[in-house]
Parts: sequence; C-alpha cells; structure tokens
Amino acid sequence: MQLPVELVPLSDEQRGLIDLCRDFGEREIRPAARAVDEADIEVPWDLWRAAATVGITDFMLPAELGGGGFTDVFTQCLVQEELGAADAAIGNLLTANGFFADPVLELGSPDQRERWLRPLTGADPPMTALAVTEPGVGSDAAAITTRAVRVDGGYRLTGQKAWISNGGVAEQYVIFATIDPALRSRGVTAFLLRKDADGLGFGEPMRKMGQRAIRNTEIFLDGVFVPDSDRLGDEGRGFHGLMRTFDISRTVLAASATGLARACLTEAVAYAKQREQFGKPIIEHQAVAFRLADMATRIEASRLLTWRAAKRLDAGLPAATESAMAKLTASETAMFCSWAAVQTLGGWGYSREFLVEKWMRDAKLEEIEEGTSDIQRIIISRGLS
Repeated sequence: MQLPVELVPLSDEQRGLIDLCRDFGEREIRPAARAVDEADIEVPWDLWRAAATVGITDFMLPAELGGGGFTDVFTQCLVQEELGAADAAIGNLLTANGFFADPVLELGSPDQRERWLRPLTGADPPMTALAVTEPGVGSDAAAITTRAVRVDGGYRLTGQKAWISNGGVAEQYVIFATIDPALRSRGVTAFLLRKDADGLGFGEPMRKMGQRAIRNTEIFLDGVFVPDSDRLGDEGRGFHGLMRTFDISRTVLAASATGLARACLTEAVAYAKQREQFGKPIIEHQAVAFRLADMATRIEASRLLTWRAAKRLDAGLPAATESAMAKLTASETAMFCSWAAVQTLGGWGYSREFLVEKWMRDAKLEEIEEGTSDIQRIIISRGLS
C-alpha cells in the first residue's frame, strides 16, 4: 500500500528517511524477526547498533544535540509505520529513546537536555526507559505511589514500578514519583536517574505473549538519591509533562500499529493470489475479497486518524482526544488485520511457517500499552463533554 502523500506532501528529507527505514526493515529487521521472537528476553543488540549506525535510533532528537532533527510528531509517525511494517516489536525497540526524550524536551533545562540527550546520538547510544506504571497503578498516573521525599541536596525515591520497557538494560531512566499522594496530579514529579544509582534494582525479565524484542521488568527504588539538578521541571509539573508524552506516544504507537496491520494485509494478499481453492485463487472468492477490503479500509482510516493527531500536536493544539482516537482505531485495526491474515492463510497462518501468527501476538499489546482500548474510549468520551 502506498502512503496517501497527495494529502500531505512530503519533503525530500522525509522521503529519504522513509526509504532508509523501508530498506533497513527489509534488509535487517524482517529477516531477524522470527529469531528475535524465539529468543524472548534477549535484547537484539546487533539490530540496535545497526540502526544507530544509520541514524534510526536518534532521528527524532534535535539537531543541535547531535540528533537527526526530525522532532515533529508527523515525521516520527511516518518512520514508525515503516518500521512497524517490517516488525512492530523491533521497530518499537529501535525508537524507544524518543519516548525517553519527550519529557526531557518538554520539562528539562538546556543543561539537562545536553547531559541526558546528547549521549543518545551517535553510533553506539545507550538504551533508555520511561518508568510510570506501578503494580497497582496503570493508566491513572495521578495515583502514583512511588514517593519522592525531600532531603538535603535532593530527593530520596522509594517505590516500585512494573512492566517497564528496557528495564535493567537501559542506562538512563525517567522516573515519575509523587511528593505527596494526597495531591494526586499536582504532586507528580519527574526525575532523571542512571542505572548504577545506589538503591536501584530490577526484577527478572517478564515472559510475554508477544513484542519480545523489548525486555520488560519491575524496577525497585529503595531510597535512591536524586540531586536537585536531576529533577525534571518544578515539583508537581511531572503530570503535565507526562500527559504531553502520552499524547505523543499514543500517536506514534498508532503509527506502529498501522504498520503492523499493513504487513498483515501485504502477507494476506500475496498468499490469496497464489493459493487456489475450487479452481481459482482464493482472492477471487467473495469472503476472502471482502475480508481483504475490510483490512485495507481500516488501515487507511487508522493512518488518517494518526496523521490528524500528529498534525495537531505539531501545531501546538490540544490532541488528547485525537491521539486516543488514533490509538484506539489503529490498535484494534492491528488486532483485526492480524486475525484476518491468520484466517486467510488458514493452517499456514496458525503455524510458525509465516510471521502472521507472531504479528497476532504482537498486535495484542497495541490494545493494552499506553492505556487499554477501554481507557482510550474513556478519554474520547470525556472529550465530548
């Protein structure tokens, strides 16, 4: 499927970046997808370093900090769809540093941006992580219980985080804690932390259904000291930065889900053209043709909702409702298209001979991460009032 560039003309730089990602996806990502999935909790460092070498891991960082300079959400969505079309799990890993960078760019001082973001550029960058979710706190970020207690020269962080992507392998973390749980959102504050900080520990990697390219762990904070210089923004400003980060991440993940759905459609169409039943290719059978038509239509709708959310974010407009719409539609489209691809391929789709069974497992996370589909519907309904 071709991008509908007649709606939003692309610059030569954007086209070049898309071509780069498409080539990298075909040459490096797709051939490794099955092995990475089977390896489960092992981080594919070879792919990470290869992506860094060609500029994929830092394309979204500001040029003045050594990054690629594509700081607009729209371009990030173009990239994420291409990487998602190769393999969403690996694609989400390779751009993970962008999620770390968002709150630093939103809340951080020039000195913090220099110290924490410049190391992410270049041929051998560290991995990073964003730590919000807790064992008893998911999408209700205002209910965070990890405490930040003021001490001489800084803070002591105590608490537990769960399901943290790149936990234990990331070298740099943004940790969200509260100075007072009774304040709810007005108490949430963001802190920068390095892996070697005293009192910082990690649980065993979690065994997951899909998206196994990314390792997830619990994080334990036992009186971890953070100096004032590593607090992001003022006390109580973390929630504002987090909501902005969520709007961006949901939109970018919608692009990833759209890419995953696109991969499923491409595989299903190719199979339907060459597989014969009752004397003709199955693509000529109405049930199959209609299923493929539904896939194609939902993918286009997902992409356009994603682009709309991205354009609103880039224009500085409120986009919580639009990013939730994009995330909801694209994630459920990915789930539908992966089901439809498995259905079209029949027994082969259920086997590990084809990647569609993996993509079906990967797609399920898209309906859960950064807020489940139910949460997205709540956000959208609130936007109607």
